Amino acid sequence: MAEKTAYTQAAVSGKYDKSSGLLGKYDNVRRFWEDQLTGIFLRPSLNDLVQRKSERMERLRILDIGCGNGDGYDLIMDVNSKDAGIFEYITAAITDDRLQTYVGLDINEELLQQAQAGYGQNPKVQFVQADLSNGLPDATLEAPPFDLYFSSYGTFSHFDTEQTVRLMADVCRHASDGALFVGDWLGRYAYEWQDLWHHPVDQEYWMNYRISYIYPEAERDRHDVATFPLRLLCADEILSMAQAAGKAAGCTLRPVKLFDRSVLIGRHMDTGDYNRHCPKMRYAVNSLFEGYTRTDLESVRVNYVPRPGFDALNHHFEMFFMAVNTLVDYTIALLAHHDPGQGVVGNVPEIQPYYPEPLKETMQAMRRVIEGVGWLQWGDVRANVIEPHLGYCLRKLEMELQQGMGTGHSLCGIFEIKK
Repeated sequence: MAEKTAYTQAAVSGKYDKSSGLLGKYDNVRRFWEDQLTGIFLRPSLNDLVQRKSERMERLRILDIGCGNGDGYDLIMDVNSKDAGIFEYITAAITDDRLQTYVGLDINEELLQQAQAGYGQNPKVQFVQADLSNGLPDATLEAPPFDLYFSSYGTFSHFDTEQTVRLMADVCRHASDGALFVGDWLGRYAYEWQDLWHHPVDQEYWMNYRISYIYPEAERDRHDVATFPLRLLCADEILSMAQAAGKAAGCTLRPVKLFDRSVLIGRHMDTGDYNRHCPKMRYAVNSLFEGYTRTDLESVRVNYVPRPGFDALNHHFEMFFMAVNTLVDYTIALLAHHDPGQGVVGNVPEIQPYYPEPLKETMQAMRRVIEGVGWLQWGDVRANVIEPHLGYCLRKLEMELQQGMGTGHSLCGIFEIKK
Protein backbone atom coordinates (compact mmCIF):
# COMPACT_ATOMS: atom_id res chain seq x y z
CA MET A 1 0.00 0.00 0.00
CA ALA A 2 2.81 2.41 0.89
CA GLU A 3 4.53 1.57 -2.40
CA LYS A 4 1.35 2.37 -4.36
CA THR A 5 0.97 5.68 -2.49
CA ALA A 6 4.57 6.61 -3.22
CA TYR A 7 4.23 5.99 -6.96
CA THR A 8 0.89 7.82 -7.06
CA GLN A 9 2.46 10.82 -5.34
CA ALA A 10 5.32 10.80 -7.83
CA ALA A 11 2.95 10.67 -10.80
CA VAL A 12 0.72 13.47 -9.51
CA SER A 13 3.73 15.70 -8.88
CA GLY A 14 4.47 15.80 -12.60
CA LYS A 15 8.09 14.86 -11.94
CA TYR A 16 7.48 11.42 -13.42
CA ASP A 17 6.34 12.85 -16.76
CA LYS A 18 8.48 11.90 -19.74
CA SER A 19 10.46 14.94 -20.78
CA SER A 20 10.90 15.84 -24.43
CA GLY A 21 12.92 18.49 -26.14
CA LEU A 22 10.56 18.49 -29.10
CA LEU A 23 7.85 20.63 -27.49
CA GLY A 24 7.29 23.02 -24.62
CA LYS A 25 8.87 26.12 -23.16
CA TYR A 26 12.26 24.49 -22.57
CA ASP A 27 12.52 22.67 -25.88
CA ASN A 28 15.81 21.84 -27.59
CA VAL A 29 15.82 25.04 -29.65
CA ARG A 30 15.49 27.13 -26.50
CA ARG A 31 18.34 25.27 -24.76
CA PHE A 32 20.80 24.63 -27.59
CA TRP A 33 20.09 27.53 -29.94
CA GLU A 34 18.34 30.60 -28.51
CA ASP A 35 19.94 30.83 -25.06
CA GLN A 36 23.33 29.75 -26.38
CA LEU A 37 23.22 32.30 -29.22
CA THR A 38 22.38 35.08 -26.76
CA GLY A 39 25.28 34.00 -24.58
CA ILE A 40 27.74 33.96 -27.49
CA PHE A 41 26.82 37.52 -28.46
CA LEU A 42 27.02 38.66 -24.83
CA ARG A 43 30.33 36.94 -24.14
CA PRO A 44 32.82 39.66 -25.20
CA SER A 45 31.13 42.43 -23.22
CA LEU A 46 30.56 40.19 -20.22
CA ASN A 47 34.20 39.04 -20.21
CA ASP A 48 35.38 42.65 -20.29
CA LEU A 49 33.04 43.57 -17.44
CA VAL A 50 34.17 40.63 -15.29
CA GLN A 51 37.83 41.49 -15.92
CA ARG A 52 37.35 45.14 -14.94
CA LYS A 53 35.57 44.14 -11.74
CA SER A 54 38.22 41.56 -10.90
CA GLU A 55 41.01 44.13 -11.33
CA ARG A 56 39.22 46.28 -8.76
CA MET A 57 38.75 43.26 -6.46
CA GLU A 58 34.97 43.67 -6.77
CA ARG A 59 32.15 41.26 -7.51
CA LEU A 60 29.25 41.73 -9.93
CA ARG A 61 25.84 43.13 -9.11
CA ILE A 62 23.13 42.14 -11.61
CA LEU A 63 19.62 43.54 -12.09
CA ASP A 64 17.17 41.48 -14.14
CA ILE A 65 14.45 43.81 -15.47
CA GLY A 66 11.29 41.75 -15.98
CA CYS A 67 12.72 38.54 -14.59
CA GLY A 68 9.57 36.40 -14.91
CA ASN A 69 10.17 33.03 -13.28
CA GLY A 70 13.94 33.54 -13.12
CA ASP A 71 15.01 32.13 -16.48
CA GLY A 72 17.30 35.12 -16.99
CA TYR A 73 19.43 33.99 -14.04
CA ASP A 74 20.23 30.73 -15.80
CA LEU A 75 20.83 32.55 -19.07
CA ILE A 76 23.42 34.91 -17.59
CA MET A 77 25.14 32.39 -15.33
CA ASP A 78 25.41 29.87 -18.18
CA VAL A 79 27.33 32.21 -20.51
CA ASN A 80 30.74 30.65 -21.17
CA SER A 81 33.89 32.76 -21.21
CA LYS A 82 35.10 31.12 -24.43
CA ASP A 83 34.61 28.21 -26.80
CA ALA A 84 36.66 25.68 -24.89
CA GLY A 85 38.89 23.15 -26.61
CA ILE A 86 37.99 19.46 -26.28
CA PHE A 87 40.40 18.95 -23.38
CA GLU A 88 39.42 22.06 -21.44
CA TYR A 89 36.72 22.24 -18.82
CA ILE A 90 34.21 24.90 -19.84
CA THR A 91 34.32 27.90 -17.49
CA ALA A 92 31.39 30.24 -16.94
CA ALA A 93 31.99 33.92 -17.58
CA ILE A 94 30.41 34.65 -14.19
CA THR A 95 31.25 32.00 -11.61
CA ASP A 96 29.38 31.97 -8.32
CA ASP A 97 32.32 33.47 -6.44
CA ARG A 98 32.32 36.43 -8.89
CA LEU A 99 28.67 37.23 -8.17
CA GLN A 100 27.78 39.55 -5.31
CA THR A 101 24.04 39.77 -5.90
CA TYR A 102 21.34 39.13 -8.47
CA VAL A 103 18.02 40.98 -8.14
CA GLY A 104 15.04 40.10 -10.31
CA LEU A 105 12.14 42.55 -10.77
CA ASP A 106 8.74 41.60 -12.15
CA ILE A 107 5.11 42.61 -11.74
CA ASN A 108 3.64 39.10 -11.93
CA GLU A 109 3.25 37.56 -8.48
CA GLU A 110 2.75 34.00 -9.77
CA LEU A 111 5.94 34.12 -11.84
CA LEU A 112 7.86 35.53 -8.90
CA GLN A 113 6.63 32.65 -6.74
CA GLN A 114 7.99 30.23 -9.32
CA ALA A 115 11.29 32.13 -9.36
CA GLN A 116 11.51 32.02 -5.58
CA ALA A 117 10.78 28.29 -5.56
CA GLY A 118 13.47 27.64 -8.14
CA TYR A 119 16.25 29.98 -7.02
CA GLY A 120 15.29 31.44 -3.66
CA GLN A 121 17.53 29.04 -1.74
CA ASN A 122 20.54 30.93 -3.10
CA PRO A 123 21.37 33.72 -0.59
CA LYS A 124 22.79 35.90 -3.39
CA VAL A 125 19.50 35.85 -5.32
CA GLN A 126 16.37 37.85 -4.54
CA PHE A 127 13.14 38.58 -6.38
CA VAL A 128 11.07 41.73 -5.92
CA GLN A 129 7.60 42.58 -7.18
CA ALA A 130 7.67 45.87 -9.07
CA ASP A 131 5.67 47.76 -11.70
CA LEU A 132 8.30 48.91 -14.21
CA SER A 133 5.95 50.89 -16.44
CA ASN A 134 6.92 54.10 -14.61
CA GLY A 135 10.64 53.36 -14.41
CA LEU A 136 12.78 51.64 -11.80
CA PRO A 137 11.18 51.46 -8.34
CA ASP A 138 12.45 53.78 -5.60
CA ALA A 139 13.95 50.91 -3.60
CA THR A 140 16.11 49.94 -6.57
CA LEU A 141 17.20 53.52 -7.22
CA GLU A 142 18.25 53.83 -3.57
CA ALA A 143 20.34 50.63 -3.74
CA PRO A 144 24.01 50.63 -4.83
CA PRO A 145 24.58 50.67 -8.61
CA PHE A 146 24.51 47.46 -10.58
CA ASP A 147 27.10 46.39 -13.14
CA LEU A 148 24.71 44.62 -15.50
CA TYR A 149 21.13 45.71 -16.15
CA PHE A 150 19.51 43.24 -18.49
CA SER A 151 16.24 41.91 -19.80
CA SER A 152 15.39 38.82 -21.82
CA TYR A 153 12.64 37.15 -23.83
CA GLY A 154 11.01 40.30 -25.22
CA THR A 155 10.52 42.09 -21.88
CA PHE A 156 10.85 45.61 -23.29
CA SER A 157 8.12 44.97 -25.86
CA HIS A 158 5.66 45.48 -23.00
CA PHE A 159 6.54 49.20 -22.87
CA ASP A 160 5.75 52.12 -25.18
CA THR A 161 8.35 54.68 -26.24
CA GLU A 162 7.82 57.01 -23.29
CA GLN A 163 7.96 54.17 -20.76
CA THR A 164 11.03 52.65 -22.42
CA VAL A 165 12.97 55.92 -22.49
CA ARG A 166 12.09 56.60 -18.83
CA LEU A 167 13.17 53.12 -17.76
CA MET A 168 16.41 53.22 -19.75
CA ALA A 169 17.16 56.73 -18.43
CA ASP A 170 16.67 55.48 -14.86
CA VAL A 171 19.16 52.71 -15.58
CA CYS A 172 21.66 55.27 -16.92
CA ARG A 173 21.32 57.53 -13.89
CA HIS A 174 21.63 54.65 -11.45
CA ALA A 175 24.53 52.86 -13.13
CA SER A 176 28.23 53.51 -12.78
CA ASP A 177 30.42 54.38 -15.74
CA GLY A 178 31.06 51.29 -17.89
CA ALA A 179 28.01 49.33 -16.75
CA LEU A 180 26.17 47.23 -19.32
CA PHE A 181 22.52 47.45 -20.34
CA VAL A 182 20.93 44.63 -22.36
CA GLY A 183 17.48 45.17 -23.84
CA ASP A 184 15.28 42.59 -25.55
CA TRP A 185 12.40 43.42 -27.92
CA LEU A 186 10.30 41.56 -30.49
CA GLY A 187 11.62 42.14 -34.02
CA ARG A 188 9.38 44.16 -36.34
CA TYR A 189 10.28 42.17 -39.47
CA ALA A 190 10.37 38.52 -38.38
CA TYR A 191 9.26 36.14 -41.12
CA GLU A 192 6.96 34.43 -38.63
CA TRP A 193 4.71 37.54 -38.63
CA GLN A 194 5.16 38.65 -42.22
CA ASP A 195 1.44 39.57 -42.33
CA LEU A 196 2.27 42.52 -40.01
CA TRP A 197 5.14 44.04 -41.98
CA HIS A 198 3.02 46.72 -43.64
CA HIS A 199 2.49 48.85 -40.54
CA PRO A 200 4.35 52.21 -40.80
CA VAL A 201 7.77 52.16 -39.18
CA ASP A 202 7.39 55.78 -38.01
CA GLN A 203 4.54 54.69 -35.71
CA GLU A 204 4.49 52.35 -32.74
CA TYR A 205 2.99 49.00 -33.70
CA TRP A 206 1.55 46.56 -31.17
CA MET A 207 0.68 43.02 -32.22
CA ASN A 208 -1.95 40.85 -30.52
CA TYR A 209 0.35 38.12 -29.27
CA ARG A 210 -0.95 34.59 -28.76
CA ILE A 211 0.90 31.94 -26.75
CA SER A 212 -0.74 29.29 -28.91
CA TYR A 213 2.50 27.37 -29.32
CA ILE A 214 2.14 25.83 -25.85
CA TYR A 215 -0.54 23.52 -27.28
CA PRO A 216 0.12 20.67 -29.73
CA GLU A 217 -1.03 21.53 -33.25
CA ALA A 218 -3.98 19.13 -33.10
CA GLU A 219 -5.32 20.87 -29.96
CA ARG A 220 -4.85 24.57 -30.80
CA ASP A 221 -8.27 25.07 -32.36
CA ARG A 222 -9.95 23.65 -29.26
CA HIS A 223 -8.46 26.24 -26.90
CA ASP A 224 -9.52 29.84 -26.38
CA VAL A 225 -6.02 31.31 -26.42
CA ALA A 226 -5.80 34.72 -24.74
CA THR A 227 -4.04 37.55 -26.56
CA PHE A 228 -2.11 40.51 -25.19
CA PRO A 229 -0.31 43.45 -26.82
CA LEU A 230 3.42 43.34 -27.51
CA ARG A 231 5.31 45.95 -29.43
CA LEU A 232 7.35 45.15 -32.56
CA LEU A 233 10.50 47.20 -33.21
CA CYS A 234 13.35 47.57 -35.65
CA ALA A 235 16.93 48.66 -34.95
CA ASP A 236 16.36 52.33 -35.75
CA GLU A 237 13.55 52.57 -33.18
CA ILE A 238 15.70 51.03 -30.45
CA LEU A 239 18.71 53.23 -31.21
CA SER A 240 16.49 56.32 -31.17
CA MET A 241 15.13 55.45 -27.72
CA ALA A 242 18.63 54.72 -26.42
CA GLN A 243 19.80 58.12 -27.64
CA ALA A 244 16.82 59.84 -25.99
CA ALA A 245 17.41 57.99 -22.71
CA GLY A 246 21.08 58.93 -22.66
CA LYS A 247 20.24 62.56 -23.33
CA ALA A 248 17.64 62.60 -20.53
CA ALA A 249 20.15 61.08 -18.11
CA GLY A 250 23.06 63.27 -19.17
CA CYS A 251 25.23 60.41 -20.38
CA THR A 252 25.72 58.17 -23.42
CA LEU A 253 24.13 54.79 -23.98
CA ARG A 254 26.67 53.47 -26.46
CA PRO A 255 25.48 50.60 -28.70
CA VAL A 256 27.91 47.69 -28.61
CA LYS A 257 25.91 45.13 -30.58
CA LEU A 258 22.40 44.61 -31.93
CA PHE A 259 21.54 41.06 -32.93
CA ASP A 260 18.54 39.11 -34.16
CA ARG A 261 17.61 35.93 -32.31
CA SER A 262 15.49 33.16 -33.85
CA VAL A 263 15.35 34.23 -37.48
CA LEU A 264 14.85 30.63 -38.56
CA ILE A 265 13.17 28.98 -35.60
CA GLY A 266 10.88 31.46 -33.79
CA ARG A 267 8.00 29.83 -31.93
CA HIS A 268 5.34 31.14 -34.33
CA MET A 269 7.07 29.64 -37.35
CA ASP A 270 5.19 26.46 -36.47
CA THR A 271 1.80 27.97 -35.60
CA GLY A 272 1.38 30.08 -38.74
CA ASP A 273 -0.73 32.50 -36.68
CA TYR A 274 0.78 35.55 -38.39
CA ASN A 275 2.07 34.06 -41.65
CA ARG A 276 0.36 31.06 -43.22
CA HIS A 277 3.41 30.44 -45.44
CA CYS A 278 5.74 29.66 -42.53
CA PRO A 279 7.39 26.23 -42.60
CA LYS A 280 7.27 24.31 -39.33
CA MET A 281 10.94 24.88 -38.71
CA ARG A 282 11.05 24.84 -34.91
CA TYR A 283 9.80 21.27 -34.61
CA ALA A 284 12.17 20.16 -37.37
CA VAL A 285 15.20 21.76 -35.70
CA ASN A 286 14.11 20.44 -32.30
CA SER A 287 14.22 17.02 -33.91
CA LEU A 288 17.81 17.60 -35.05
CA PHE A 289 18.86 18.07 -31.43
CA GLU A 290 16.76 15.20 -30.05
CA GLY A 291 18.72 12.07 -29.14
CA TYR A 292 17.82 8.82 -30.88
CA THR A 293 15.39 10.63 -33.17
CA ARG A 294 16.12 10.75 -36.90
CA THR A 295 14.85 13.80 -38.75
CA ASP A 296 13.45 13.98 -42.26
CA LEU A 297 16.00 16.51 -43.47
CA GLU A 298 13.68 17.67 -46.23
CA SER A 299 11.53 19.15 -43.46
CA VAL A 300 14.40 21.50 -42.56
CA ARG A 301 14.26 23.20 -45.97
CA VAL A 302 12.47 26.56 -46.36
CA ASN A 303 10.24 27.60 -49.25
CA TYR A 304 10.37 31.35 -48.76
CA VAL A 305 7.32 33.27 -50.00
CA PRO A 306 8.17 36.97 -50.55
CA ARG A 307 5.82 39.82 -49.70
CA PRO A 308 5.42 42.39 -52.50
CA GLY A 309 6.67 45.87 -51.70
CA PHE A 310 9.48 44.83 -49.36
CA ASP A 311 12.39 44.31 -51.73
CA ALA A 312 15.20 44.73 -49.18
CA LEU A 313 13.60 42.34 -46.68
CA ASN A 314 12.75 39.82 -49.38
CA HIS A 315 16.36 39.88 -50.61
CA HIS A 316 17.67 39.37 -47.07
CA PHE A 317 15.40 36.41 -46.38
CA GLU A 318 15.91 34.89 -49.84
CA MET A 319 19.68 34.88 -49.33
CA PHE A 320 19.46 33.53 -45.78
CA PHE A 321 16.98 30.77 -46.53
CA MET A 322 18.84 29.76 -49.70
CA ALA A 323 21.96 29.35 -47.59
CA VAL A 324 19.96 27.15 -45.20
CA ASN A 325 18.61 25.03 -48.07
CA THR A 326 22.04 24.73 -49.67
CA LEU A 327 23.55 23.42 -46.42
CA VAL A 328 20.67 20.97 -45.88
CA ASP A 329 20.85 19.70 -49.49
CA TYR A 330 24.60 19.29 -49.17
CA THR A 331 24.19 17.29 -45.96
CA ILE A 332 21.59 15.04 -47.59
CA ALA A 333 23.98 14.41 -50.50
CA LEU A 334 26.85 13.62 -48.12
CA LEU A 335 24.74 11.07 -46.26
CA ALA A 336 23.53 9.52 -49.49
CA HIS A 337 27.04 9.05 -50.91
CA HIS A 338 28.92 8.14 -47.74
CA ASP A 339 30.88 4.89 -47.92
CA PRO A 340 31.16 3.57 -44.33
CA GLY A 341 33.73 1.01 -45.35
CA GLN A 342 36.13 3.59 -46.78
CA GLY A 343 35.05 6.38 -44.44
CA VAL A 344 34.74 8.84 -47.33
CA VAL A 345 32.02 10.49 -49.38
CA GLY A 346 31.97 9.94 -53.13
CA ASN A 347 30.52 12.38 -55.66
CA VAL A 348 30.73 15.28 -53.24
CA PRO A 349 28.74 18.31 -54.47
CA GLU A 350 30.95 21.28 -55.25
CA ILE A 351 31.16 24.18 -52.81
CA GLN A 352 30.92 27.25 -55.02
CA PRO A 353 33.49 30.02 -54.47
CA TYR A 354 30.79 32.70 -54.45
CA TYR A 355 28.96 31.16 -51.48
CA PRO A 356 29.11 33.32 -48.33
CA GLU A 357 31.96 32.30 -46.03
CA PRO A 358 29.73 31.02 -43.18
CA LEU A 359 27.97 28.72 -45.64
CA LYS A 360 31.26 27.38 -47.00
CA GLU A 361 32.54 26.81 -43.47
CA THR A 362 29.44 24.91 -42.37
CA MET A 363 29.42 22.77 -45.52
CA GLN A 364 33.06 21.83 -44.96
CA ALA A 365 32.30 21.11 -41.30
CA MET A 366 29.43 18.76 -42.17
CA ARG A 367 31.65 16.80 -44.56
CA ARG A 368 34.36 16.42 -41.92
CA VAL A 369 31.82 15.29 -39.32
CA ILE A 370 30.16 12.75 -41.59
CA GLU A 371 33.45 11.32 -42.85
CA GLY A 372 34.85 11.32 -39.32
CA VAL A 373 32.05 9.47 -37.52
CA GLY A 374 29.88 7.94 -40.25
CA TRP A 375 31.58 4.57 -39.92
CA LEU A 376 30.40 4.07 -36.33
CA GLN A 377 27.98 1.16 -35.99
CA TRP A 378 26.51 1.83 -32.56
CA GLY A 379 24.66 4.62 -30.76
CA ASP A 380 22.81 5.83 -33.92
CA VAL A 381 25.54 8.18 -35.08
CA ARG A 382 23.24 10.02 -37.46
CA ALA A 383 20.66 10.94 -34.79
CA ASN A 384 23.12 11.58 -31.96
CA VAL A 385 26.13 13.19 -33.66
CA ILE A 386 25.50 14.21 -37.27
CA GLU A 387 22.05 15.80 -36.93
CA PRO A 388 22.90 17.86 -33.81
CA HIS A 389 25.96 19.20 -35.59
CA LEU A 390 23.75 20.22 -38.53
CA GLY A 391 21.67 22.11 -35.96
CA TYR A 392 24.76 23.96 -34.71
CA CYS A 393 25.78 24.73 -38.30
CA LEU A 394 22.34 26.24 -38.96
CA ARG A 395 22.74 28.29 -35.79
CA LYS A 396 26.07 29.57 -37.11
CA LEU A 397 24.36 30.67 -40.34
CA GLU A 398 21.78 32.60 -38.32
CA MET A 399 24.50 34.25 -36.25
CA GLU A 400 26.71 35.30 -39.14
CA LEU A 401 24.26 36.04 -41.97
CA GLN A 402 22.07 38.43 -40.00
CA GLN A 403 22.18 42.20 -39.77
CA GLY A 404 20.62 42.90 -36.36
CA MET A 405 17.76 44.89 -37.87
CA GLY A 406 14.67 43.17 -36.45
CA THR A 407 14.25 40.12 -38.70
CA GLY A 408 14.21 37.61 -35.84
CA HIS A 409 11.65 36.75 -33.20
CA SER A 410 13.69 38.93 -30.86
CA LEU A 411 15.97 41.91 -31.45
CA CYS A 412 18.50 42.31 -28.64
CA GLY A 413 20.67 45.29 -27.92
CA ILE A 414 23.86 45.43 -25.84
CA PHE A 415 24.79 48.93 -24.66
CA GLU A 416 27.60 50.38 -22.55
CA ILE A 417 26.80 53.28 -20.25
CA LYS A 418 29.39 56.05 -20.58
CA LYS A 419 29.44 58.92 -18.10
